[in-house]
Formats: sequence, structure tokens, C-alpha cells
Amino acid sequence: MTMRQDVVSLFAMWTVMMVAMMLPSTLPFVFAFSKEQRRRQEQKGTIALTAFFLAGYAAVWVAFSAGCAAVQQFLHDRALLSPRMASTSVVFSACLLMAVGAYQWTPMKNACLHHCRTPFAFLLGKWREGRSGAARMGAEHGMICVGCCWMLMLLPFAAGVMDLRWMAGITALLMLEKAAPGGEWVSRIAGAVLTTAGTGVLWWGLAR
Repeated sequence: MTMRQDVVSLFAMWTVMMVAMMLPSTLPFVFAFSKEQRRRQEQKGTIALTAFFLAGYAAVWVAFSAGCAAVQQFLHDRALLSPRMASTSVVFSACLLMAVGAYQWTPMKNACLHHCRTPFAFLLGKWREGRSGAARMGAEHGMICVGCCWMLMLLPFAAGVMDLRWMAGITALLMLEKAAPGGEWVSRIAGAVLTTAGTGVLWWGLAR
């Protein structure tokens, strides 16, 4: 298989992964858009416009998937990932865990998470009519959603890109962050756990 074929396969894999992980956590936003659309137009074209909103949202994550595929190929070429797509470096895994954990406490994470937890505030403030407007709102939501979740999406590089346990865990965390009462504190607690875990992994790796 050529390098070009490798990257295309990785891109397809990441795209499927992103859709599977992000769709459940963005459903409240989709329902809010559909409800507001029905209120404004009395159900006229609601399904089609919701589809355009989702298409705009998905396009952002497809672009993000392309970036992840390129990063994975880069790490693989430098022997930082095994053929099973898991990290070969304890130091790399530890630093990644600590970086993701630290990001959970940043103002950017907090601002993006607040957006994801308040769909009607975004829709009322950024509403645009028509199909292009729906797609643009979906894309704007997608970009803020990437800002909220992009570091978490890099966690599989530490333990295995195709490890279903990590995928399920990240998906559950995203849903709790965005929909559960006190989701902001869920995010911060997860950050503390990841930072602590990364520190422990680093200590263990250097002590061996």
C-alpha cells in the first residue's frame, strides 16, 4: 500500500470515528435547531434545513479528521506509533495525557463548553435564514465544538487509535460535559484525572 493510500485509509477511519463520537453529544444542538426552525417557519422545510445544519457541522469534523490522519501518518513515520496504532513512547503518552488534562482547565475550553451547553443562546444570537444560513450555523457550531473537544480527540494516540474502550470513554465524557448538570466540573475533574495519570505514567516510564 502506498503512502497516499495509507493516508486516505486513515482519513476514512478518522472520519467514521469522529461521526460516531461526536454525533451523540451534538444531538441536543440539532434538536434545538429543529425546534427553533419549526417555531419560525411552522415546520416548512425543517427536515431539509436541519440536514444542511448537520452537513455544515460534519464538514468541520471531516476537515479535522484529515488533520488527524496526517498527524497519525507523521507519528507512524517517526516510529512513535506501532503497527497497531498505539504509542511506542511512554514519554509521548505521558506528555499527551498531561497536555489534554491541562487543556480541560483553560479559558478556551470553558468558553467553548459553555457554547455547547447553551444551544438556544447561540441559535438566537446567530440565526440565519435559508439553506446556506443553516449550513453556516452548523459550521460555526462545529468550529466551536472542535475548540471544545480537539485535545480529547488526540487521546487515542496514547493508547491505540482503534481501542474501542477509549472511544466509548471519550464519547461518554463528551456527553456528560455537554449535557449533564455540572458538566463544567465534570470537564475539570476529568482534566485533573488525566494530568495525574500522565504524571504517573511519566514517573513509571522514567523509573524503569
